[in-house]
Amino acid sequence: MALDGEDLAVLSSCVQDAVVKIGEIRWLRREKRLVLALNRFVWEEAAAGSGPFERRRSALHFDRVVSVQSKGLALDDVGAVLELLAVVFEPGEEPSGVVEFAFAGGGTLRATVECVEAQLTDLGAAWATAKKPAHGE
Repeated sequence: MALDGEDLAVLSSCVQDAVVKIGEIRWLRREKRLVLALNRFVWEEAAAGSGPFERRRSALHFDRVVSVQSKGLALDDVGAVLELLAVVFEPGEEPSGVVEFAFAGGGTLRATVECVEAQLTDLGAAWATAKKPAHGE
């Protein structure tokens, strides 16, 4: 769970390099909830080893979301796959602010929130992957 910017930084490290289809991002306006179904790379298990590595099907959701905007994302291409690089909280008037999701290629999703209230849940068993995500300098 994340209830502030520091918590969200930890949560962000858990979802770095997750892959998500645009069609699996849902803003439930009436419920003030943003949900992303994703396949996350299990960094917490990968740090010590050289493989095989793991991915897990997970759900990341934010409550108390006031609005959602996107830039550089083709939202009508529901099958497009995005790679999530980071989730960052930009504080506004306490306790509100903006949660920004940065994707590879420069696309962003911005959720204006009343406060940080997020949860990451693994939905099933992990599966092996031989590839560990790598980032250039």
